[in-house]
Amino acid sequence: MEASNRKLIRPSLAEAKEQISARRNNHANNKKKAPPPEHTNAENFYYLKQMQTRTPMVLVLRDGETVYGTIEWYDKSCLKLARTNEPNLLIYKPNIKYMYKAER
Repeated sequence: MEASNRKLIRPSLAEAKEQISARRNNHANNKKKAPPPEHTNAENFYYLKQMQTRTPMVLVLRDGETVYGTIEWYDKSCLKLARTNEPNLLIYKPNIKYMYKAER
């Protein structure tokens, strides 16, 4: 058998360190998920839909009181509830326990 001169190819130390750090960064980035968005605008879409269709709503307040009406407008902190044969109400959102569509 003939002995051949094989040249051993070694990456330089700097190249090896770059490859290792690149692998670590990719691995670390794959583990971390992006945090969910702070605002999904789902609440805004819901209010707009109910306003456009003038859906009768039932709002149950924190103190147990039930209020009926349609959402006329809303902002960051409150809802304006339009009611028939009764005065309209401006209700702060923190006072609302939950709400649902009234049966027609």
